[in-house]
Amino acid sequence: MAKVTRDDVARLAGTSTAVVSYVINNGPRPVAPATRERVLAAIKELGYRPDRVAQAMASRRTDLIGLIVPDTRQPFFAEMAHAVEQAAAERGKMVLVGNANYLDEREVHYLRAFLGMRVSGLILISQGPSEHAAAEIDAWDARVVLLHRRPDAIDDVAVMTDDIWGAQLATRHLLEHGHPYVAFLGGTEETPKSGDPVTDHVEGWRRAMLESGKATDGRYFQAPYNRYDSYQVALKLLAGPDRPPALMCATDDQAIGVLRAARELRIDVPGELAVAGFDDVKEAGLTDPPLTTVASDRQAMARAAVDLVLDDGLRVVGSRRERLRQFPSRLVVRRSCGCGG
Repeated sequence: MAKVTRDDVARLAGTSTAVVSYVINNGPRPVAPATRERVLAAIKELGYRPDRVAQAMASRRTDLIGLIVPDTRQPFFAEMAHAVEQAAAERGKMVLVGNANYLDEREVHYLRAFLGMRVSGLILISQGPSEHAAAEIDAWDARVVLLHRRPDAIDDVAVMTDDIWGAQLATRHLLEHGHPYVAFLGGTEETPKSGDPVTDHVEGWRRAMLESGKATDGRYFQAPYNRYDSYQVALKLLAGPDRPPALMCATDDQAIGVLRAARELRIDVPGELAVAGFDDVKEAGLTDPPLTTVASDRQAMARAAVDLVLDDGLRVVGSRRERLRQFPSRLVVRRSCGCGG
């Protein structure tokens, strides 16, 4: 069979090819409802399929959004990527996902690849200082939205959670159970990075401790963000002579590793050790005991990031556009902190 063309659709619908194009692309000019229905009926009858490659070449843009994440094996990033994909689908877009694997060179590789494919925009969950990524973005003059983290080197619009407040809420809650102090399980970086959510988690923990007159010196411990390596760190920490009475973890994945280590060492949670995490991944409600954690509205954040990367959509404050869309944190109380819920 001969390939059905836009001309065939126009002839059957009794209109011009330009009008067919307006219907298919939802613009740029409006089409009368009755005419739109004729065009859609003709498309269905003929089985017409638009040539997306040709459209992309003409417009120099595709129906794709690039998404770069540190590692989709981690539940938080997997759930965030899924939320972005859902939000993009609502806008008629598809998402290409690249795993940077916490490496600058992989992040830059995906930036070049996605921007070279003329994506409609790019959402970046960065994992480091990103000077090289910033240079690449400037070179392409690309529309980029930062999600979850805002490195100093990149001055693009960001969608983030109020991480400091969330960590304060969780630490205060643990202290309210009467613990003499709360220790913190953070990342492996010696020097905190500005714009890093975990740095903000540490800041929130410090503020809550200082508000209560508690010292933080010697109560910060380092561990990788994944549950497997955090489990190994927790085995040593919890078996040692200075086992903390309560532990705030930078991520839920770390907290899950801590709970596993505590169970193996026969340490009762929350009787002998209270634990809280951050992110509220779906698995947090299924741990033993269920994990108290800090949640943010990932669906709303993903929707905001997609809208911003496609439309701009920023409020004008005075004569300037806002550069940050920040979403609130909330405490999700379960049994690992000592509550009965």
